[in-house]
Amino acid sequence: MTLSIDTDLITIDKIQLSPKQSIETDMLRLDKIHPQISGNKWFKLKYYLEMAKQAHKTGLLTLGGPWSNHLLAVAAAAQINGLESIGIIRGEKPHTPGSTLQEISELGMQLKFINRSIYKERDALLSSLQKQHPDFLLINEGGQGEPGILGAGEILKFVQDLEKYTHILVAVGTGTMLAGLALASISNQQIVGISSLKGEERIAAGILEKFPSLQNRIKVLNQYHFGGYARHNPTLLAFMNQFYAATQIPTDFVYTGKLCYAWHELCTTDYFPKDSKILLIHSGGLQGNRSIDPDNLIF
Repeated sequence: MTLSIDTDLITIDKIQLSPKQSIETDMLRLDKIHPQISGNKWFKLKYYLEMAKQAHKTGLLTLGGPWSNHLLAVAAAAQINGLESIGIIRGEKPHTPGSTLQEISELGMQLKFINRSIYKERDALLSSLQKQHPDFLLINEGGQGEPGILGAGEILKFVQDLEKYTHILVAVGTGTMLAGLALASISNQQIVGISSLKGEERIAAGILEKFPSLQNRIKVLNQYHFGGYARHNPTLLAFMNQFYAATQIPTDFVYTGKLCYAWHELCTTDYFPKDSKILLIHSGGLQGNRSIDPDNLIF
């Protein structure tokens, strides 16, 4: 079982929003890898697939919301590798499934909708699911866990001259990619996570508890969530359009739009020392924009 990557699709683009921009910034374009197994999902699923092969599992079972990039990636990866797949969906079954759920179903994933209160009791839910489906490899939401962290660390193998960057900026959901990048980065680099979730100050603390060696190397900023996970407002959407007009790089409103907004504000408020060199990680997930009115975006 494998997720082969055409490395020629991964580029590093220079980011310039205005002539007055003083902080040198590049973006690692993981969004180009695959339309369904997008961005960091390629990396976070790699070792889970190896585990499924070694354990002779017949399928993959995972969890997520109705517009989940992770669910879509798992469904596609399972189909590519001849595996069955089951998706546990947060919330009640909609009368009319959205385009993401339709695509996931077309990829062969069996969907099961779970009440939100039950979904929140994650440990009990995961234990119950594993007992019900012993022949399936269980992958936690977002690919979080040691295999996901290990795979995410391999993202930096595609960055030439990695040592020139003083800061690496990344969008944060579960913190899996943040941890993987921090562990794989160079010891003098700062890893800054931009949280897409409201009230999740515990993300950095949880990573440091597992990896105390990263103390003083990672920081998670929690003020750029725009109201919470998958929330947005006209200011964010207007910036995403401005960013695209200047760079021709599309972002999504759940993760990378907030990441780039934060980067721009931090650069213009002297958060970074003047000689800093920034690497932004574009983690994909553009399909999430399908959940909003397409007239809001110019791409």
